[in-house]
Amino acid sequence: MKHFNLPDLGEGLHEAQILKWHVQVGDSLEIDQLLVSVETAKAVVDIPAPYAGLVAKTYGEPGDILAVGTPLLSYAMAADAGTVVGRLDTHECSDSDDFFIGASPSTRAFGITAGATVLQGVSRSMVLSMERSAASVVPVSIFADADLYCWRESRDPLMRLIKAVATACRLHPALNCWFERQSLSVKSHGQVDLGIAVNTDQGLFVPVLRGVGSRPTAELKRQLAQLRREARARTLKPADLQGATITLSNFGALSCRYATPIVMPPQVAIIGAGGIREEPVAMNGEVHVHPVLPLSLTFDHRAVTGKQAADFLQALVLALENPDE
Repeated sequence: MKHFNLPDLGEGLHEAQILKWHVQVGDSLEIDQLLVSVETAKAVVDIPAPYAGLVAKTYGEPGDILAVGTPLLSYAMAADAGTVVGRLDTHECSDSDDFFIGASPSTRAFGITAGATVLQGVSRSMVLSMERSAASVVPVSIFADADLYCWRESRDPLMRLIKAVATACRLHPALNCWFERQSLSVKSHGQVDLGIAVNTDQGLFVPVLRGVGSRPTAELKRQLAQLRREARARTLKPADLQGATITLSNFGALSCRYATPIVMPPQVAIIGAGGIREEPVAMNGEVHVHPVLPLSLTFDHRAVTGKQAADFLQALVLALENPDE
């Protein structure tokens, strides 16, 4: 008998909810045959069979939550399959208290009274992520405005902002880092892998746009459009959600100006961009009306000093205010 454990489905993902089993006890499996579809914090993932053999037992039913590393399925291998056939019990799959995790205590707290709604999927993930951030990050937020009067109208604001973030990270790399709490160390990154917050009807997703400082704008634009489509369709792969070195939350579409966005460890910073507005600006002793972009920067004060954060935000503003090439 061989156990197959729920695999690691991506950085920071500790559990998954079973959506649908594609096999049942007694089925004969081929390698890479689809076993089960699960929902992680951010995506729906299809898990294939790692071995050929006979399904001896499944752990959990649709709606159940399993922790990464606990058994998902037991195999009867070719050598012992004959001794198992005929005595497999389909009801065994959810009776084991040894491996079935169910909802965590923090989630069960939402449903301890009759009729309470237990948060699941993206909503559940958001609660747990916010709890982890609140428990481990020392957040400070600062704010600034970028005067965009030198921009050409044809310039894509989001792409310009992404490129400006890459410039600020190159000039002030202390914010393009991870903070390792246990070792009290900072890990620097050679490139900017930017998490881009994407709002969908099902919740917030943060896919990663990689190497934003070295790739052509047109290529970044195409990939970002693809990531947005996949986020809305729930087809993002776990790898698409891993490894962001800094995050951008573009909440201007929500009619907001400033915010204190949440830093997600091990990252040490998140940039917030509000909506561009026409505002009066003093220039050469006269009042002019210019497009102004409000910016927020929240940083983890354990790893980033106030001076480092202020220098980064100033570099971001200057990169945005420079005339188009």
